[in-house]
Amino acid sequence: MSRLHTERHLVSRIGRLRAAVLGANDGIVSTASLIVGVAAAAGKPSEILIAGVAGLVAGAMSMAAGEYVSVSSQSDTENADLARERAELVSDPAAEAQELAGIYMQRGLDADTAAKVAEQLMAKDALAAHAHDELGISEMTTARPIQAALTSAATFTAGAAAPLLIAAFAPLSRMTPLVSIGSLIFLAVLGGIGAAAGGASIWKGALRVTFWGALAMAATAGIGALVGTSL
Repeated sequence: MSRLHTERHLVSRIGRLRAAVLGANDGIVSTASLIVGVAAAAGKPSEILIAGVAGLVAGAMSMAAGEYVSVSSQSDTENADLARERAELVSDPAAEAQELAGIYMQRGLDADTAAKVAEQLMAKDALAAHAHDELGISEMTTARPIQAALTSAATFTAGAAAPLLIAAFAPLSRMTPLVSIGSLIFLAVLGGIGAAAGGASIWKGALRVTFWGALAMAATAGIGALVGTSL
């Protein structure tokens, strides 16, 4: 008795994973850095929280807008290529069949087999066959602007909320170390989760996001302290 192959590959998650990890990572790093920088400049607790909330809202909107514009550009390019391919299939289907067969021959099929495969796939769905094998567009990788924008905004907000909550309850004298340490822990966990979901090394993923997060917070703390002493 035959069994269907139901293996799920990690590449199917790559679009959602990229947007989610990028949004949460940016939320933690930018908000924690902002809080640490304002605190280092001897800001009052209310000023620090206002800056943190403003950073959360502005960052979430910026991430959503940037992701939407970026992915929309990809979507526009894909749609333009599909429209061109659709017109070519109508105007010269024989040439398109030869083109598809040529692609399969480059992958190792002999001429007869390649022609038969191209003929059968085009008989089922010619545009889908050319989209997948000629243009590299598939259901797993196709651009989804709204989904990407909402995912980025939501994950940025979730990431930014972590250092903001620490700042809300931490005493001013200990706010900088508590926000910094807590944010680095969050970043390490996020990096490990993202790496595990993508099938990569957990320790490598955790280390790289923690390193860049620490560097960003150290830079803003230094600038905040410098500005605070000069004003």
